[in-house]
Amino acid sequence: MTAPTPVIPREVAFANARQVFDRACARIARDRAAGRLAPETELRLRRIERQQRQQAPAAARRAAA
Repeated sequence: MTAPTPVIPREVAFANARQVFDRACARIARDRAAGRLAPETELRLRRIERQQRQQAPAAARRAAA
């Protein structure tokens, strides 16, 4: 018989995921500042950042409504 799998509380799972995400973002920022990213990767990051800037005003309007 196998032991039951422990259940991770939702808050803990989100906190753990956020830590991993923050570490990844920090590494990307360091590599980007040092010029170690491939040109294609830099282009993708710029597109994502532009899309996020364009979506931010719409999200703010929805939150205010």
